[in-house]
Amino acid sequence: MIPKVFKEVIDLGDGRTISLETGKLAKQAHGSVVVQMGKAMLLCTVVSNYKQADVDFLPLTVDYREKFAAAGRYPGGFFKREARPSDGEVLTMRLVDRVLRPLFPKDYHAETQVMIQLMSHDEDVMPDALAGLAASAAIQLSDFPFECPISEARVARVNGEFVINPSRAQLAESDIDMMIGASADSVMMVEGEMDEISEEEMADAIKFAHESIKVQIKAQVALAEAFGKKEVREYATAEQNEELAKKIHDLAYDKCYAIAKQGTSKAERGAAFAEVKEEVIATFTEEELEEFGGLVSKYYSKAEKEAVRELTLSEGIRLDGRKTDEIRPIWCEVDYLPSTHGSSIFTRGETQALATVTLGTSREANKIDMPSYEGEESFYLHYNFPPFCTGEARPLRGTSRREVGHGNLAQRGLKGMIPDDCPYTVRVVSEVLESNGSSSMATVCAGTMALMDAGVKLTRPVSGIAMGLISDGDRYAVLSDILGDEDHLGDMDFKVTGTAEGITACQMDIKIKGLSYEILVNALKQARDGRLHILGKLTDTIEAPSAEVKAHAPKMVNRRIPNELIGAFIGPGGKHIQELQKETETTIVITEDAVTEEGIIEILGTKPEGIEAVISKIESMMFKPEKGSVYEVKVIKMLDFGAVVEYTEAPGNEVLLHVSELAWERTDNVSDVVKLGDILDVKYFGIDPRTRKEKVSRKALLEKPEGYVARPPRDDKRSGGRDNRGRDNRRDDRKPRENKKD
Repeated sequence: MIPKVFKEVIDLGDGRTISLETGKLAKQAHGSVVVQMGKAMLLCTVVSNYKQADVDFLPLTVDYREKFAAAGRYPGGFFKREARPSDGEVLTMRLVDRVLRPLFPKDYHAETQVMIQLMSHDEDVMPDALAGLAASAAIQLSDFPFECPISEARVARVNGEFVINPSRAQLAESDIDMMIGASADSVMMVEGEMDEISEEEMADAIKFAHESIKVQIKAQVALAEAFGKKEVREYATAEQNEELAKKIHDLAYDKCYAIAKQGTSKAERGAAFAEVKEEVIATFTEEELEEFGGLVSKYYSKAEKEAVRELTLSEGIRLDGRKTDEIRPIWCEVDYLPSTHGSSIFTRGETQALATVTLGTSREANKIDMPSYEGEESFYLHYNFPPFCTGEARPLRGTSRREVGHGNLAQRGLKGMIPDDCPYTVRVVSEVLESNGSSSMATVCAGTMALMDAGVKLTRPVSGIAMGLISDGDRYAVLSDILGDEDHLGDMDFKVTGTAEGITACQMDIKIKGLSYEILVNALKQARDGRLHILGKLTDTIEAPSAEVKAHAPKMVNRRIPNELIGAFIGPGGKHIQELQKETETTIVITEDAVTEEGIIEILGTKPEGIEAVISKIESMMFKPEKGSVYEVKVIKMLDFGAVVEYTEAPGNEVLLHVSELAWERTDNVSDVVKLGDILDVKYFGIDPRTRKEKVSRKALLEKPEGYVARPPRDDKRSGGRDNRGRDNRRDDRKPRENKKD
């Protein structure tokens, strides 16, 4: 018997709907929901242990997986089982985590898992836009302590009109691709890429998405009420001691304020704050520390944070002595690494990124193989964040989710400026060597310069800046180019990349409720001023892309050939193309244009003469002489009945010059007229209707000798009554064949 199912339907207003369903699947989970849009279906389950973990943070795991069976496909590779998550799945996990995590109580430390899986795929539905909705709906059906329902939605702009949760086809035509996460009254997360839009246009897109999110939240609330809203579970709350908090505040606040006002470096500031903390701890007895040790550290951190925030709000001074809109000192350098195809160093304050560029063929494109999307990227960026960049020693456990996310943000900021006609596959790698405030934006800046150094013709250079916000409700301060400490103590962390024309990508995490759009736009405009300042530093270092790629970097040339010539160019078993690559020291890649069905030949090499040799071979294959035209040819083979000649402008393209076309006079021996290696002119007559082969003539370009008499055409009757096929003509009066049966 199928259990009772509870369902709510969300109308997107354009004929599409999203349904939320619970009661049928995964009933032992603390909350489960199936979200469906079209044929796309996601199952989300949530479970949280009833026992608090012995940690001082929320051990929350958000896991998003796309099952290949959902799209009727097998996993690629040798092992036919889904294994580690793809970068696309990791990025979706991060989008959901960033909205959910702040809504759990700060003293809730139970092991919590949110697991989302794509069970059925629809080509017209992008499932990552539904993951946040699924997670929140499942939590609403649980007994977790959770502040309020949220949802996430993707917004695009197609032909000037905003669209919620567009299809991939619509997204391809859009100039905005943004994911918004919000509660009913506050925007909490923004991430996306844009085609150089303005700050006001970005705010309008966020508002549009927020209105749709409000409708999705109402559906979650209605589903939870219909299912039966559970009582919020009780858990061991953190101990509080107001008297102790006041004592520590009085001991530490003024000293922390004074240290923050000195404008020292990260190391000096850290040592000074640590000294104050030790002084505070020293005022307590061993018995008091044993009883309140954890609270002492907690209340000290709170006092330090309050002092730093108040300094900025009341005096406009920041931890390192800067004003709120001031950018740290910047120095840049390009062409630092001699063997790379392009390189640069970008240093801003205590943050430094070293970027490299590698140029390749389509064979080096980044293949994306997910159930919801198959494709490839001809431009991609990898970001590495080693422990030493923050002065730490940590275990190395492979690429972290943070590295995937920050690299993707930098990639989205830059990729729109890679021209469509760029012949290369381009890989940028950013090595973060120092970090104290937005290494992802340093990556964008270093990546821009490295691309220009490599000779990639960027449409416009891109810069990036990380911004912060401190607000107490009545007062607020927008901080340009934030430090790592300011990221931690602030109310909003937002990163913006763009050109002089507009925004290309953004990532925002908003920690305060009810942030007004007026403050948001003002913050974005201040970010624009800072971005343009940084952009000026980049263009002072390298004004424009290098005219040519470096001498040791591969040169890329593309040529197209008719589809029917691809096989001949490759040769049996790849013989011809392999020999050509070896002879010319080039890399040759052949792909097919899906629209024109032409063959696209990519020629990559460091030696111009090698590339030219390949081009000559292609042009030779494509050479088609015109009827009535005269061509220079070279004799390459002598035969009894003529000479094989090769067009000098198309080496390898051969034709027979018949002995009868050598001269007007009778020619008994071909060698009497031409010799091997001779260069001469011939006239092209097209296909000879008699022989069905191409015909060229030398004698057609010579004057007829005086008294020359052409030989009369052959008469079939002179050949004994045979027709031109050599068979006897049959007599019409021949007697009919006798019937053997008769």
